[in-house]
Amino acid sequence: MAKDVLVKIKLQAKGGQATPAPPIGPALGQHGVNIGQFVSQFNERTKELNGTVVPVVISVYRDKSFSFEVKSPPAAVLLKQAAEIAKGSGVPNKEKVGKVTSEQVRKIAETKFKDLNAYDLEQAGKIIEGTARSMGIEIVSREA
Repeated sequence: MAKDVLVKIKLQAKGGQATPAPPIGPALGQHGVNIGQFVSQFNERTKELNGTVVPVVISVYRDKSFSFEVKSPPAAVLLKQAAEIAKGSGVPNKEKVGKVTSEQVRKIAETKFKDLNAYDLEQAGKIIEGTARSMGIEIVSREA
């Protein structure tokens, strides 16, 4: 028989570097979840994403046990890594802060595909391009 879900908690944490400090500790503690157990399982499952921010959805059950699903990193985080910038532009229509190639956009779209609302990779690429534009990142072709 399926367990009875008490609450679903959505958080973002650095892969392989989660700690019981806020926001994880307070979010789980108020529902009676063993925070240390979650942190160790999360860090073990995300150690290959060392330092990359990843969303996680935690299902807390009535018996205080839990399960969690790690999502792919946010598109903005992946774009900042690809463009090698610290943050996006405050005025993206006037001030460009970085460049990514169309190949990098395609790789990011492949990574994010299962979490995006798109039917094919081409549409997923357009979603990523839109995010890049809103961050002030230019998309350049390989020839340029």
